[in-house]
Amino acid sequence: MGHREDICAAMVALVETGLNRGASGNVSLRDGATMLITPSGVPPRQIRPEDIAVMPLAGKGEWDGPLAPSVEWRFHRDILNHRPDIQAVVHTHAPWSTALAVARKPIPAVHYMIAAFGGTEIRCSDYATYGTPALSEAVLAAMEGSRACLMANHGMVVGGNSISNALWLANELEALAHQYFHSLLIGGPHLLTDDQIAETARGFASYGVRVKGAKP
Repeated sequence: MGHREDICAAMVALVETGLNRGASGNVSLRDGATMLITPSGVPPRQIRPEDIAVMPLAGKGEWDGPLAPSVEWRFHRDILNHRPDIQAVVHTHAPWSTALAVARKPIPAVHYMIAAFGGTEIRCSDYATYGTPALSEAVLAAMEGSRACLMANHGMVVGGNSISNALWLANELEALAHQYFHSLLIGGPHLLTDDQIAETARGFASYGVRVKGAKP
């Protein structure tokens, strides 16, 4: 599949896994000096590859395509501009992440998988109206040194090195939110230390499919 088809498939996957519903959420992908991003207000299963909008990363909001880009294009563009390590951005209104975002509770080191995001905490951004420069600034600040953040009274956003990686991180973030929410109901979590998270991060560097005879 091409980039546009990958974006369409990602939007459907977010609905099928319960991370989005209706026409909420959006996905973007770096494509050279441009950004490919989902259109505004279209239910995922109705988005066609040709509906994906193209926006210059150095632009001020101009776009090309049959449909206008997501109203959240600004923080997608700004994340891609400020974070060369990020190639794809996924934004969802996933239930457990949004519940914590409504309470403005960051997620501490409740599980070693938090190391996958590049830190020991998933921060919650300040609140700002959707689609505004203020929201973009708040998201960038909350994602400093991390691949994700909660968005106050809104949802979550993650950045990955590919669309598949960003989808994986979105699901992992929702799992962390689910675990943290429920741990609070039974007396609160026992947090891992910074050293324990750092050890996990080092382990992740060599985690994955291993080929026989390859150096560890």
